[in-house]
Amino acid sequence: MKNDKTKSNNKLIVIGIVLVIVLILVDVIIQNIPWKNLFEKEVVTTENRDVTITDTGIAESVDKLYNATVIVKIYQNNQVAGWGSGVVYDKDDTKAYILTNNHVVESSSKIEIEFTDETTTEGTLVGKDEISDIAVVSVPVDKIKQVGDIGKSADVRLGDTVFAIGTPISLSYKFTVTRGILSGKERMVEMSSSSQSYFQVKTESWYMRLLQIDASINSGNSGGPLANANGEVIGITNSKLSSSYGSSSIENMGFAIPIEDALNVATQLRNNGKVTRPYLGVSMTAVEQAYRAGIELPSSVTKGAVIVEVQSGSSTDKAGLKKGDVITKLGDYDIKDYKYLKYYLYRYNVGDKVSVTYIRDGKEHTTEMTLKES
Repeated sequence: MKNDKTKSNNKLIVIGIVLVIVLILVDVIIQNIPWKNLFEKEVVTTENRDVTITDTGIAESVDKLYNATVIVKIYQNNQVAGWGSGVVYDKDDTKAYILTNNHVVESSSKIEIEFTDETTTEGTLVGKDEISDIAVVSVPVDKIKQVGDIGKSADVRLGDTVFAIGTPISLSYKFTVTRGILSGKERMVEMSSSSQSYFQVKTESWYMRLLQIDASINSGNSGGPLANANGEVIGITNSKLSSSYGSSSIENMGFAIPIEDALNVATQLRNNGKVTRPYLGVSMTAVEQAYRAGIELPSSVTKGAVIVEVQSGSSTDKAGLKKGDVITKLGDYDIKDYKYLKYYLYRYNVGDKVSVTYIRDGKEHTTEMTLKES
């Protein structure tokens, strides 16, 4: 009986110890488990922050170019007849050289250059070229304030920041800075000129390869610099689409001559006073206008430069081409119409031999032409 009682007491002790341990564990669990949250919906709060981008502008870049920009005033009969803009791009020991547009200076009898500090000096026309719309004017080197840094238009990407400096609309807005982006490259823009003789008015058209920008360009900006965000000149502004183009209103579509093209012409003007280009010795028209020249073309001919007249002894004459032939390829370049033919022709040099593909009587032929000087 005593042993049974002892065993019973031992069981009670063990049970008591187990209960104590269980109670301790329960207490620990109660203290450490967030029972309340088990029955509540979790709410995650986020904080919205406004992100502010600080644009410090392009003032430092403008400073690099501002004083290199000039006003090119044009005189006729000793009176100011108009003005454009220009940029000092080079100098030597005695002279500084200004790039501007041909159409700014072409009718001038005298040129006056005005600087940003309102001092003026007379400019000397070094040379001008209608096809490229580039002219070079020189001034005494001690008169200039700054020479602009030259960049590369080829390095500028679509959407990059650009800015122009010029004097638009009125002399009250001297040296206006406008900012935008590069909107397009390799734009083929049609240009034209007219000359009048006693018997007729002759109009010529050709294409120029230009940069398109959305920085505001207006009359008076012509000839001024177009710069990249570093303040380096990448072009010479020269034109814009008119405010009305067909039935649509046009805004902020300006154009500039790539600086590489401008400098190539400027070098020739400074060295020779003119630009030497190949000359075909023909008059041409578009396929759809051939009937006006009495030329009947097969319906299969839809593009090319139609030859209307060939000058005796010219490159075209010696290559065997004649009236009614349609040039469809010059070297490696496809010719859509006669304006493209002029553009691609000027990529060659005098003396070059180039293959010419043409259509005569509905059949395609190829010949070789040696390019002569214009």
